[in-house]
Amino acid sequence: MTRLSLASLITASAASLCAVTLSAHAQTPAPAAASATTAATAGAHELHAADKAFVADGTQTVATQRDAARIADSRSTDREVKAFAEKLVADYTKLSDSMRAASPRGVDVPRDDPDTAVLAGVKDLRGADFDKAYIEQVALAGQQKTLSAFQAEIASGRDAGLKKAATEGLPVIQADYAKAQELAKRKHLAG
Repeated sequence: MTRLSLASLITASAASLCAVTLSAHAQTPAPAAASATTAATAGAHELHAADKAFVADGTQTVATQRDAARIADSRSTDREVKAFAEKLVADYTKLSDSMRAASPRGVDVPRDDPDTAVLAGVKDLRGADFDKAYIEQVALAGQQKTLSAFQAEIASGRDAGLKKAATEGLPVIQADYAKAQELAKRKHLAG
């Protein structure tokens, strides 16, 4: 019976020693190498000012164009305006997706952050009043803002992925802007 007690005592001592060792290890501060890795990872997500502006302004103008075009579906009575808006929804949904895909890992790219003032300016209008406001405020002025954001990224951006997304998206925006100008001319609006 003494042997069993001795074996039990040895097992209990070993278990206690393991518990004390694990407890002491858990309270030890993290090694400096791990802290340096965390700091380097956090710094890797820091973008140049031009890239930050593109992520903020570019995504907002793209979201505004897309959402205003969706409003056009129910507020416009003009077949040409609706067709233009449908094309914008498709184009700007793709632009938004490509911007999100091109952003560096760890950079928060807003998915749905439209300019609410622009949307508020058109959402309560209907028919010809909507068409006029949509063409002037969204199709023309909004497209110019989007063009500016993409051109600024191409000229000054430093992140290769974002710059590539801007370069690939610019021809789409330019084509849509040209269509907006044509639409404005046909509707006898400033363009």
